[in-house]
Amino acid sequence: MRRRCEFSADECEGGTRTLALSGPLTVSTVGLLERDLRAAQGSFSAIDLSQVTAIDTVGAWLAYRLADDCQAPIVGASDQAQRLINAVSGDRDDMALTPDRPPVLRRVLDSVGTYVSGSGAGIYAFLGFMGQLILAIGSLIRHPRRFRYKALVHQMELVGVSALGIIGLMSFLVGIVIAQQGAVQLEQFGAEIYTINLTGRISFRELGVLMTAIMVAGRSGSAFAAQIGTMKLTEEVDAMRTIGVSPMEALVVPRVMASTLMMILLGFYASLCAILGGATISTLTLGIPFMTFLIRIQEVVPMHDLYVGLIKAPVFGAIVALSGCYQGMQVEGNSEEVGLRTTIAVVQAIFAVIVLDAFFAVFFTEVGWG
Repeated sequence: MRRRCEFSADECEGGTRTLALSGPLTVSTVGLLERDLRAAQGSFSAIDLSQVTAIDTVGAWLAYRLADDCQAPIVGASDQAQRLINAVSGDRDDMALTPDRPPVLRRVLDSVGTYVSGSGAGIYAFLGFMGQLILAIGSLIRHPRRFRYKALVHQMELVGVSALGIIGLMSFLVGIVIAQQGAVQLEQFGAEIYTINLTGRISFRELGVLMTAIMVAGRSGSAFAAQIGTMKLTEEVDAMRTIGVSPMEALVVPRVMASTLMMILLGFYASLCAILGGATISTLTLGIPFMTFLIRIQEVVPMHDLYVGLIKAPVFGAIVALSGCYQGMQVEGNSEEVGLRTTIAVVQAIFAVIVLDAFFAVFFTEVGWG
């Protein structure tokens, strides 16, 4: 094979010239060839590639440009050369690949199958994560000096103390809505006084702890996923393992414990704020004195309603923290994964909390705490 590409201009009948290229027409040879072609100015009636021994995309582009400038046809091109010339010229009609789109039913079933398969793998991975957490807790029980008390207190502050304002305001407004809408419906039967029963029982049993769990999932659960996910990307988690520090003990256990413990207090606090909101709107619109509302709450709300809320709260808190920490530990690849995993953590936590709340409602009804 010749080491460089050469050209010759042959005179034809009528005074026209044919440009004949010979040798390899590749990226390593077109540099000198293009310089020589610029020096040999003129117009050609055809570009002959019959003597070209090798060609690549760059050589095909040069041949196409010469033919386009001279408005001349390309002759003698091999099948490979012609395919490359068609590609660089934009003429892809004979190369177009348009795969058949599967029917809608097949695509739906394929998506469902992929989701189910991924769900099974996700459950398996989550169970493995739970096993690691249990082992980490057992290790800390055997070696209590390794437990990071300052990290626990810091997370309790972030999950609980910093959230008092937003959760209190939200619960207060929810209490107003419950009392107002309940009074409108009960007024049809002349039973506005039962607005107190409605507000008290719903606040302690359901909405107080449920709305708090949703707020904690959106606020703290997302923060857990983003913080741990970022540490995974920056290889801080790997560095912790390298120096002998367990990421489960240092990162996950304090967050899970803080969320579990603070949800009990936040749930009770949210219930009280909701009752205060109901008492406020009842005083303004129903004519029920504020203190009368609070005293009546003690009479009409049974103690087991309070216990129901206190039992749900730590379970919801643990679910929120586990979801956030698990998704954070699954981050890998790039920063886009952090946002994706954070979104998944919040959605999964809220979904799990609502499903568990439904199971709790049925369970407590069956045991006589309905």
